[in-house]
Amino acid sequence: MGSETPVSKTIPDATAAAKRPIHQHVYERLRNMILFGDLAPGQGVTIQGLTTALDAGMTPVREALRRLISEGALTHLGNRRVTVPELSHAGLDELGFMRETLEPELTRRAAERMTEHHLNALKDCDNTLNQAIDRGDIGGYLTQNYRFHAMIYALADAPIMATTVDQLWLRFGPSLRVVCGRYGTSNLPDKHAELLAAFADGNAQLAGEVMAGDVAQGMSQIRAALEGQPVPR
Repeated sequence: MGSETPVSKTIPDATAAAKRPIHQHVYERLRNMILFGDLAPGQGVTIQGLTTALDAGMTPVREALRRLISEGALTHLGNRRVTVPELSHAGLDELGFMRETLEPELTRRAAERMTEHHLNALKDCDNTLNQAIDRGDIGGYLTQNYRFHAMIYALADAPIMATTVDQLWLRFGPSLRVVCGRYGTSNLPDKHAELLAAFADGNAQLAGEVMAGDVAQGMSQIRAALEGQPVPR
């Protein structure tokens, strides 16, 4: 395993949040609302509505909206309204291609830098994720699943690819919430145990292959949910 480096904090704690500028805090709150599906695909929001929901002023809300529109997480409709984009079949194909290209490569690179410290942190995160699944806690599952993947990609030390992948997650995150809402957490198998085993063995190639399967499985579940089909296992 690689040399010791800190585990990236993908979801800042309350103390860190209190120290950030208000516009950054509002941006991150709104971003998480999109990422974890609190705003559904096709759902429209207004600046005024967000100022109330986020208990924030007009200026930081406008700035957050501007940033998220530029990242493709929101679409501007005019008349001060924005919406969470709905995924098309073509959009799903693009997302699937990019995720299956980038995320396995990030995983291979992370495997080469994996330490016992990082591996234990990933195991703790996955245990928390499994507990959320057992409780039927959709929000907890989505948060920990994102955190698990983000910890791996941060370890890859490939910031351009990792930033691109993070933006991709903003595009399909709301639809993943649809999967959970339609089928429940018990129908959300993952390949995390296989991935952790590959990391423990120091097998970077296998880790990348497992991640490719995990990504493909997740995208097929999203497609099935959006088409009203049974979720594939």
